[in-house]
Amino acid sequence: MAIVGYARVSTVGQKLDAQIEALEACDKIFMEKESGAKSERKELERLLEFVREGDTVKVTKLCRLARNTKHLLEIVDYLDEKKVSLQVLNLGIDTSSPTGRLMLTMIGAVAAFERELLLERQAEGIALAKTKGKYKGRKPTAMVKHGLVMQLLDDGVGKKEISRKLGVSLSSIYRIKNTVNKVA
Repeated sequence: MAIVGYARVSTVGQKLDAQIEALEACDKIFMEKESGAKSERKELERLLEFVREGDTVKVTKLCRLARNTKHLLEIVDYLDEKKVSLQVLNLGIDTSSPTGRLMLTMIGAVAAFERELLLERQAEGIALAKTKGKYKGRKPTAMVKHGLVMQLLDDGVGKKEISRKLGVSLSSIYRIKNTVNKVA
């Protein structure tokens, strides 16, 4: 029966040190620097594959483990199928008990609710700023180079070469080309 830790930070600039210190009693720690929003997290997948019946997975916080409530419950269900428990250190939750499982579900739902409220407030703020003319959104990058992209395409330069030369993504070059084709 192993105690397996999982530590994650969202960006390369962040450090795992505090999580690793909190998980130091673990037999093995899976660590990654990857956004929680990404559905593919290789170290999390490796951890889920690694754990065996009787093991315990420890995380410092719920937000380090799952993207949302649905994802959290999917992970917990998968661990349950393998007869592996989950402990969330900052909340004192242990899914090996029915109470721990209930608390985990409730806290996950509240966290998802808070996230949705935050996004709603953000959208309202952006809408208000737009009406006041203070929010213009992100400046277009590729479309500014529209004429140059089309000229290089007309000159027979390959799309990959244009992408490299102008610092514009390949998908943007296709988008520019398709926009011109629709207009013509």
